[in-house]
Amino acid sequence: MLSILSFPSDENSSFIRGCSKAPTAIIKAFNSESSNMFSENGFNCGNNEQVRILETLELQSGKAAIDQIKNAVKKELAKSKNIISIGGDHSITYPIIESYSNNFESLNILHFDAHPDLYNNFNDNPYSHASPFARIMEKSLVKRLVQVGIRTLNDHQRDQVEKFGVEVIEMKDFNSDLSLQFDGPVYISLDIDGLDPAFAPGVSHPEPGGLTTRNVINIINQLEGEVVGGDIVEYNPNKDVNNITAFTAAKLLKEMIGKIMNP
Repeated sequence: MLSILSFPSDENSSFIRGCSKAPTAIIKAFNSESSNMFSENGFNCGNNEQVRILETLELQSGKAAIDQIKNAVKKELAKSKNIISIGGDHSITYPIIESYSNNFESLNILHFDAHPDLYNNFNDNPYSHASPFARIMEKSLVKRLVQVGIRTLNDHQRDQVEKFGVEVIEMKDFNSDLSLQFDGPVYISLDIDGLDPAFAPGVSHPEPGGLTTRNVINIINQLEGEVVGGDIVEYNPNKDVNNITAFTAAKLLKEMIGKIMNP
């Protein structure tokens, strides 16, 4: 069984808000009759007995929202082994991983993004969407963090990469034949701005020179390791063009479901 949770949070966004509208738009595209419900590896994502789309969680603000997300994931993991969460901004990943790390020993994260999100305390907000992986790594919640698509490393974040032993595959060094192997369970955190804006214009922080949709699909489907969950974050419907990004996110959601349910 796989559950899809929605966390419409964007109060920790640092530039433009709008990600709170993403879950509704992505689920609408996911269920659209414009395409069928199968992933490329042949799994029927429309099988309601195996994939459950739960109601969107109404979030409070501040630390209360972080605790809500953590507790919602903890509660659902007691019922369903696998969860994919739809944000919302990237701040949701920290409380999700807090719960996941209690259920899965030696957890690994595969993180797609234009930004490493390793700021220690961005804009004096420890829960900023620019800081979730600093919180995760300082608490040693995961064994390994691999970041793909990065193209905005500054001096502070390079120091954080070295401090926490993060494996970063910057776009300037990216090879389309990339194949990743993980020892232990894998959680995929997919920031939509990891893709080039040509493929995903609907983001608050567009960064040219990114991944293609096909790059991401191939990396997910070819990785070696047990994928146990993931999230899709940072889609901003207010910035989208003809729902291109919504359908891209929905496609990637199907591929993540397929990888988890039909490895």
